[in-house]
Amino acid sequence: MVGRTVAVIGAGVAGLTAALELTRFGFQVDIIEKAAFAGGHASRLACKATDRCVSCGACIVHQKLSQAAAQPEVRILTGSHIEKISKSQNFKIKLTQKAEDSDPTQLSLEADAVIWATGFSVFDPRHKPYGYGIFKNVITNLELEDIVREAGRATKPSDRRAARSLAFIQCVGSRDAKLNHLWCSKFCCASALRMANLILARQPQTRVSFFYIDIQTFGRDFEAFYRQVQGNVRMIRAIPGDIFQTEDGSLKVTFVNNETHETVEALFDLVVLSAGMQPCKENRDLAAQLNLEAEDSGFVERTAGNAKGLPGVFVAGAADGPMTIA
Repeated sequence: MVGRTVAVIGAGVAGLTAALELTRFGFQVDIIEKAAFAGGHASRLACKATDRCVSCGACIVHQKLSQAAAQPEVRILTGSHIEKISKSQNFKIKLTQKAEDSDPTQLSLEADAVIWATGFSVFDPRHKPYGYGIFKNVITNLELEDIVREAGRATKPSDRRAARSLAFIQCVGSRDAKLNHLWCSKFCCASALRMANLILARQPQTRVSFFYIDIQTFGRDFEAFYRQVQGNVRMIRAIPGDIFQTEDGSLKVTFVNNETHETVEALFDLVVLSAGMQPCKENRDLAAQLNLEAEDSGFVERTAGNAKGLPGVFVAGAADGPMTIA
């Protein structure tokens, strides 16, 4: 007999998509989300369209949320922490759910299968030499998404004025042997360049620079878009060493010119750190409870969609490694 109840851990793009697909086959789905809202990191993204759609994927999560809310077979349990998960004949899950302005409640669920869609966490760049957490105008890529989504343009957190010069620094927390983070986050290059293109369309007087190791061209039609944006953005193949704040509040970025091997200094109003994808800290705890194998990186190991080690657990989305929304 085919099971008819599935628990999905994570209400990001992957979890919502998996749930919607399952309803097409008659399954009841409980989506367990630790945050107070559904949508995951993708819900923070600003649309990058200028005169046309640039396939940034920012609209996908909102479409999925609307579709899931309209499905009576889908229940989204936000603010829910998994206390225990085990399997006998089926999966038994104990949750603590905390809604705003109410006491925590205990819930018990049963499911015939589990989809592991915990997504990813974001690298914290405070220990990098870029002044994040010290200088107000050094922000992360997701913080810039928040600003542009709300203000419609790239403004400085220090005074909310439009940035006249802006630098993106790629691979912050990714492809870093010192941290043993050897993976590419796959979304940062395309996302940052699409954001740069949007800013230049809305703020044509802003000067944009882009510091990178090399450009990872993941995604459909990205090559053509990259060739277009190269003419408008100053591309600098170098990763800065340090950032200092000057007396007037500008940010002094130092880097080595790869051609001349000279140390160069440049001033910017705003610096955006493309903080990479990291595995969720919950992965190891959940893996241990389910007797599953997690990779050394902390991402979930899988074989052909199944979490390696226990039948009935499937992996979706960035839980098993960095990937784009699509």
